[in-house]
Amino acid sequence: MCRMPANVTGSYAETKDFKMVRPKKHLGQHFLRDENIARKIIASISENTVNIVEIGPGTGVLSKYLLENPRLNPFFFEIDHEAAEFLERNFPGITGKMIEQDFLKADLSVIPVPFTVIGNFPYNISSQILFRVLENRNSVPEMIGMFQKEVAERIASPPGSKRYGILSVLVKAWYDTEYLFTVNESVFYPPPNVKSAVIRLKRNQTKRLACDEDLFVTLVKTAFNQRRKTLRNALKGMLPKSSGVLPGISGLLDTRAEQLAVEEFVHLTQSLKG
Repeated sequence: MCRMPANVTGSYAETKDFKMVRPKKHLGQHFLRDENIARKIIASISENTVNIVEIGPGTGVLSKYLLENPRLNPFFFEIDHEAAEFLERNFPGITGKMIEQDFLKADLSVIPVPFTVIGNFPYNISSQILFRVLENRNSVPEMIGMFQKEVAERIASPPGSKRYGILSVLVKAWYDTEYLFTVNESVFYPPPNVKSAVIRLKRNQTKRLACDEDLFVTLVKTAFNQRRKTLRNALKGMLPKSSGVLPGISGLLDTRAEQLAVEEFVHLTQSLKG
């Protein structure tokens, strides 16, 4: 059982020790201080989870619940030395579990697999964290994260939505997405200027896409970089001169990127490669 900081009265912002961890703008820190939200996030972890990685634990509002659960084998990535010292001082159970490195650059082979990723992610690197998870998708069966609401909606949006974009397609290629709940600004210290949301990703059954995966990623990014154009025009530099008669894709080329599901992007990639 981990030891709670002294004088806790419902939120970490009310503790003396909390104030010693200064939120740093350049790290995008907005510390969650609502225990009910923390418990809802923890409750969304799948029951079969054992290894779990928290990114940016900050003041430990999620960490303490991870440490209290005997089933879980948690690890914590924290690049803020001040926050890391606070956590190790107030949560003895975290000793040996703290990794003071940037998750985006760290050697993840030190983490037992498979591992779930969880966190109140700094908004300035949340998309990069997501791409790192995608790179390690065969080791990460689940991800539960706090994102800026607009980004969360973009990730979870279906084809045809105005928010559907690059992140939507690339995530859905390998994960089932679920928008869990919206979070108000007032539950953070300091409060951000935008609403937040928690989403959950669960690895789907796709081991490999039925196409060149690197070309698939390039095609998706290129298509959405000019999303107002039809794919015939947006992908002009990638299409062979005979694109108008490529079997099975002529109809797709007359649509826009936001209208295509993952499977149609895969089919389009197959046709180009062929």
